[in-house]
Amino acid sequence: QSQLVESGGGLVQPGGSLRLSCAGSAFRLDYYAIGWFRQAPGKEREWVSCISLSGAITNYADSVKGRFTISRDSAKNTVNLQMSTLNTEDTAIYYCAAAYRLGRFEQATCRMPPDEYDYWGQGTQVTVSS
Repeated sequence: QSQLVESGGGLVQPGGSLRLSCAGSAFRLDYYAIGWFRQAPGKEREWVSCISLSGAITNYADSVKGRFTISRDSAKNTVNLQMSTLNTEDTAIYYCAAAYRLGRFEQATCRMPPDEYDYWGQGTQVTVSS
């Protein structure tokens, strides 16, 4: 069983919105920097967004900037990705990943290569279609 569980995916029309959630089933997400990635059919995995351990640092890929918002909900032990103005190019499986960062100096950017993440979820499908 994956220690990260994504939810909130589904089918949405172009221009619509979805909110994805990444839940920690075995540990506190507050101790981890969280990243969201996506992979479309026939394409390589693409970094989407990230949030630092404190939540003070967030970064977005240019393709989603201004449309997606990442946030923490410590009470629910989740990290959410609010996606708006979706288009067909956003169709992909979305994955969250966690990198342990408790006690480490917080960098100016939370973006990290995939191999620096300790845990990955199994993904949730997002399909944007009319």
